Amino acid sequence: MKLLKIKTARFSQVIESCGKPRVHTLWQKPSVDGRLQAEIKKNRVMTILKSESGTDLGMIGFKESKEARHLIFPKSLKPFAEKRIIGIEWTLVGE
Repeated sequence: MKLLKIKTARFSQVIESCGKPRVHTLWQKPSVDGRLQAEIKKNRVMTILKSESGTDLGMIGFKESKEARHLIFPKSLKPFAEKRIIGIEWTLVGE
Protein backbone atom coordinates (compact mmCIF):
# COMPACT_ATOMS: atom_id res chain seq x y z
CA MET A 1 0.00 0.00 0.00
CA LYS A 2 1.35 3.40 -1.00
CA LEU A 3 0.98 6.32 1.40
CA LEU A 4 0.08 9.69 -0.04
CA LYS A 5 2.46 12.46 0.89
CA ILE A 6 -0.07 15.26 0.92
CA LYS A 7 0.35 17.77 3.70
CA THR A 8 -2.69 18.71 5.73
CA ALA A 9 -3.87 21.76 7.62
CA ARG A 10 -6.66 22.13 10.15
CA PHE A 11 -9.70 24.21 9.22
CA SER A 12 -9.26 26.26 12.40
CA GLN A 13 -5.72 27.23 11.25
CA VAL A 14 -7.11 28.44 7.93
CA ILE A 15 -9.72 30.56 9.72
CA GLU A 16 -7.08 32.07 12.04
CA SER A 17 -4.96 33.04 9.05
CA CYS A 18 -7.56 33.96 6.43
CA GLY A 19 -10.68 34.99 8.35
CA LYS A 20 -14.17 33.58 8.73
CA PRO A 21 -15.56 32.25 5.43
CA ARG A 22 -19.05 32.42 4.04
CA VAL A 23 -20.84 29.77 2.00
CA HIS A 24 -21.27 30.53 -1.70
CA THR A 25 -24.31 28.92 -3.32
CA LEU A 26 -24.18 28.35 -7.07
CA TRP A 27 -27.39 29.77 -8.52
CA GLN A 28 -25.96 29.97 -12.04
CA LYS A 29 -23.14 28.42 -14.03
CA PRO A 30 -19.76 29.19 -12.42
CA SER A 31 -18.40 30.63 -15.68
CA VAL A 32 -21.20 33.26 -15.67
CA ASP A 33 -20.95 34.10 -11.95
CA GLY A 34 -18.75 37.20 -11.98
CA ARG A 35 -18.42 37.40 -8.19
CA LEU A 36 -17.21 33.79 -7.98
CA GLN A 37 -14.75 34.25 -10.85
CA ALA A 38 -13.25 37.31 -9.14
CA GLU A 39 -12.80 35.37 -5.87
CA ILE A 40 -11.22 32.42 -7.70
CA LYS A 41 -8.64 34.76 -9.26
CA LYS A 42 -7.85 36.18 -5.80
CA ASN A 43 -7.33 32.61 -4.42
CA ARG A 44 -10.10 32.99 -1.84
CA VAL A 45 -12.23 29.93 -2.72
CA MET A 46 -12.19 26.57 -0.94
CA THR A 47 -14.10 23.54 -2.22
CA ILE A 48 -15.45 21.11 0.39
CA LEU A 49 -16.00 17.51 -0.71
CA LYS A 50 -17.08 14.36 1.11
CA SER A 51 -14.38 11.72 1.45
CA GLU A 52 -15.03 8.01 0.99
CA SER A 53 -15.27 7.66 4.78
CA GLY A 54 -17.95 10.36 4.92
CA THR A 55 -15.90 13.17 6.46
CA ASP A 56 -15.59 16.61 4.88
CA LEU A 57 -12.28 17.51 3.23
CA GLY A 58 -11.31 20.88 1.85
CA MET A 59 -9.14 21.79 -1.10
CA ILE A 60 -8.04 25.24 -2.12
CA GLY A 61 -9.51 26.43 -5.38
CA PHE A 62 -12.74 25.79 -7.25
CA LYS A 63 -13.77 22.30 -8.29
CA GLU A 64 -17.13 21.90 -9.93
CA SER A 65 -19.11 18.97 -8.55
CA LYS A 66 -22.74 18.36 -7.63
CA GLU A 67 -21.72 17.28 -4.12
CA ALA A 68 -19.27 20.12 -3.52
CA ARG A 69 -19.79 23.13 -1.29
CA HIS A 70 -17.81 26.31 -1.77
CA LEU A 71 -16.51 28.71 0.84
CA ILE A 72 -15.21 32.21 0.15
CA PHE A 73 -12.67 33.68 2.55
CA PRO A 74 -11.88 37.37 3.15
CA LYS A 75 -8.12 36.80 2.58
CA SER A 76 -6.09 34.76 0.08
CA LEU A 77 -5.66 31.04 0.72
CA LYS A 78 -2.27 30.82 -1.06
CA PRO A 79 -0.37 29.63 2.06
CA PHE A 80 -2.59 26.51 2.08
CA ALA A 81 -2.62 25.89 -1.69
CA GLU A 82 -0.90 22.49 -1.69
CA LYS A 83 -2.58 21.15 1.45
CA ARG A 84 -5.66 19.10 2.20
CA ILE A 85 -7.87 20.86 4.73
CA ILE A 86 -9.18 18.61 7.51
CA GLY A 87 -11.35 19.10 10.57
CA ILE A 88 -14.08 21.13 8.87
CA GLU A 89 -16.22 22.74 11.59
CA TRP A 90 -19.40 24.18 10.10
CA THR A 91 -20.07 26.16 13.28
CA LEU A 92 -17.11 28.40 12.36
CA VAL A 93 -18.58 29.31 8.96
CA GLY A 94 -20.47 32.60 8.55
CA GLU A 95 -23.90 33.00 7.03
